[in-house]
Amino acid sequence: METHLALAIGSGAVIGLALGATGGGGSLLAIPLLVYVLGVKVQSAAAISLVVVAVSALLGVYQRRESGEVKVKAALIFSAAGAVGAWGGAYGHRFVREETALFLFSLLVIVAAWQMWRQSDYRLERASAESCAEQFPRSCWIKVSLIGAVVGLLTGFFGVGGGFVIVPALALVLGFPMRMAVSTSLLIIALVAVGGLVGHLQTGQMDWLLAGLLLLGSALGMTGGSWTIQRVSVPTLTKSFAVVAIGVAIVLFIHNGMKLFGGNV
Repeated sequence: METHLALAIGSGAVIGLALGATGGGGSLLAIPLLVYVLGVKVQSAAAISLVVVAVSALLGVYQRRESGEVKVKAALIFSAAGAVGAWGGAYGHRFVREETALFLFSLLVIVAAWQMWRQSDYRLERASAESCAEQFPRSCWIKVSLIGAVVGLLTGFFGVGGGFVIVPALALVLGFPMRMAVSTSLLIIALVAVGGLVGHLQTGQMDWLLAGLLLLGSALGMTGGSWTIQRVSVPTLTKSFAVVAIGVAIVLFIHNGMKLFGGNV
């Protein structure tokens, strides 16, 4: 029992640390930690991960409330479109085999790691003239809405926060400075995750005690992540996480691929 408590709190700390430092890393680690470290079924893991990611991200937003890096208007527009996609993704999640969902998730992690590695060299410090960071002409509304819907679909289906898509989208497509992209993504992650969570809660698959333990750990991790991002360069943090994500993806890919296509691990 004590070991399980320690693992749950420790897993939450890892999720919070990665989420706070990268704006999306924790969402990638949540499912593997829940399934392979804590032994949670993938359907329940998806719902629990959304709770942990949403609350942890909101804590990160609160911690950065005075920095000016969280752009609330952009986050609201993005998440409004994302919530619709998230509900649809959560509905479709229940019709997919556990091995299939995790195998597809491993491919998604590979794409995420590559995107995070690529964005690590994007060192824009201030918003460009074409940026949607400070103003929202019609073109920005369209861009943000479309990207938000896609991110929401991924969030609901796989039970992830979607930060690995949000951060590159804000920085590379919408012209946000990197630190602003990371901070704004936390609010978007929280709001979009709520849409996916509503769909998952309809199935009743939620272990609130475990979610609470994970949140305790993630609160500590998020505090550490917020502290770290102010002292370590974003490129260094992002590249380090990309390496870890690739390792996670390889394990998921092999383990579930062998179950799907022949043999057992």
